[in-house]
Amino acid sequence: MKPFVYERATDVSSAVAAVAGRPDASFLAGGSNLVDLMKMEVVKPELLVDIRHLISHTIEELPGGGLRIGAGVSNNELAADRRVRRRYPMVSQAVLAGASFQLRNLATVGGNFLQRTRCPYFRDVSMPCNKREPGTACSALEGHQRDMAILGASESCVAMHPSDMGVAMAALDAVIRTVGPDGERTIPVNELYRSPADGPERDTVLKHGELITAVDLPDVPVAATSRYRKVRDRASYAFALVSVAAALRVRGGAVREVRIALGGVAHKPWRARTAERHLIGRPATEANFRAAAEAELAAAEPLKGNAFKVPLARNTIVSMLRTLAEEA
Repeated sequence: MKPFVYERATDVSSAVAAVAGRPDASFLAGGSNLVDLMKMEVVKPELLVDIRHLISHTIEELPGGGLRIGAGVSNNELAADRRVRRRYPMVSQAVLAGASFQLRNLATVGGNFLQRTRCPYFRDVSMPCNKREPGTACSALEGHQRDMAILGASESCVAMHPSDMGVAMAALDAVIRTVGPDGERTIPVNELYRSPADGPERDTVLKHGELITAVDLPDVPVAATSRYRKVRDRASYAFALVSVAAALRVRGGAVREVRIALGGVAHKPWRARTAERHLIGRPATEANFRAAAEAELAAAEPLKGNAFKVPLARNTIVSMLRTLAEEA
């Protein structure tokens, strides 16, 4: 690991100023992803500003019925919270599907959104990678492709985003709260991530020195019967090949409300809005679930090595919606 300077900020404003003032500076909270990348010299910050003690570690009720989750809340604390388990079970299930118990104790909600891709070429400094070094190449285009994206990718980068929690947050229209050099702002989770076609080296729309302070979950009654399903190569400690977060409300045999987001298939948690539009008002049948999944995946552009993800995603969507419909 390259030598670096460690600072423990005294307040949020000084932490933001310290990082914003140096292009080689980074925030440090749990560090479960950042420190790994530093050890491999994928990223080489020269200044780490510790902010874990400054950001909120609480989950609070919002006036409109939702929840505000502090960015410093650990993944295990989020998954175990009774309000989250009761009102947003897909969030709890998604968090528990990711990493080990020990890592979830350390990893924070804010950092979960900012995980870097697990693409092996990004993590191997001996290989060209546009995300790590813009203008070199995307080695995955002619290399290992099994874990790459099938939606939203570009010739510049076909890496996929690894978060499980983010998939559930995208389905629920969660909103991230930040503070940065220009003050406070809110960013919908579904607008947080940049397209790789716009420069794969920048994952999000966050400015340098902008700090996530909390995420707001809106009041979404249909989420009380939601689910998260993760398909992976082994039962634990593996990233998703495909995952689905979904919630469904059926009345009179027809779909009245539906929310679907996919993981493991794109550079970001992928909100399946085409599938949602296809289902509203139609009978909650397996044939319609399949047609909706196929409509969503019509835009897929799989590589030779991950074409299997298209039928896998379709079947997982159908299976999830069928389960929810039977429960409804």
